[in-house]
Amino acid sequence: QVQLVESGGGLVQAGGSLRLSCAASGIIFSINVMGWYRQPPGKQREWVADIGSGGRTNYADSVKGRFTISRDNAKNTVYLQMNSLKPEDTAVYYCSAYNRGNRSWGQGTQVTVSS
Repeated sequence: QVQLVESGGGLVQAGGSLRLSCAASGIIFSINVMGWYRQPPGKQREWVADIGSGGRTNYADSVKGRFTISRDNAKNTVYLQMNSLKPEDTAVYYCSAYNRGNRSWGQGTQVTVSS
């Protein structure tokens, strides 16, 4: 059974930083594309960043230069380092694992950025 568990969310002031973690189990972590998505209040879920099995990264324009996604295959964990946070980054952040048409989601972690 696939399980993705996010942690590291919280309340931070604008300009601050947070580091999200997502620990995976029940999958062959190293072959999955791991990603982060977010759902702001009252809006649809949106893609934030992803990292391939080979380490290639992609970012949404809204977070490029501020957020960094990374993975540690030995720990089955993916991270999202978020710097220079803005109030519009406030959202529930979800971890995702994708492989061959199958996508799994974590339960989400709340990030709130105060102005």
